[in-house]
Amino acid sequence: MDQKKRSFEPGEFVALFTGQMGMVLSEEMYQAAIKALKQGHKPGRYFAPGCCQHPDYIIQVPVIFEDGTYDVMRAMNLKRPTNVPEEKKKKIESIISRNKLS
Repeated sequence: MDQKKRSFEPGEFVALFTGQMGMVLSEEMYQAAIKALKQGHKPGRYFAPGCCQHPDYIIQVPVIFEDGTYDVMRAMNLKRPTNVPEEKKKKIESIISRNKLS
């Protein structure tokens, strides 16, 4: 897939319109998250059965959230925060390492 066409890159921090922070997952981390974490059912997620087996990172973006859940979000419902608090970064990174997603 052409890297230039992605809306969000794996490892990039994002925020929902509700203010909740998350990080975009790589395809491998997303597959691991499916097995290890609960789906969060956040507003703005894709919810059609079978829609998100292979997210395209253009419209379908897999995200892990600070509450330890994941969802495949619609890109239009995500924004790039200008300042991600360090404690939120550490919390998300600890969830990733604790669940061996990387």
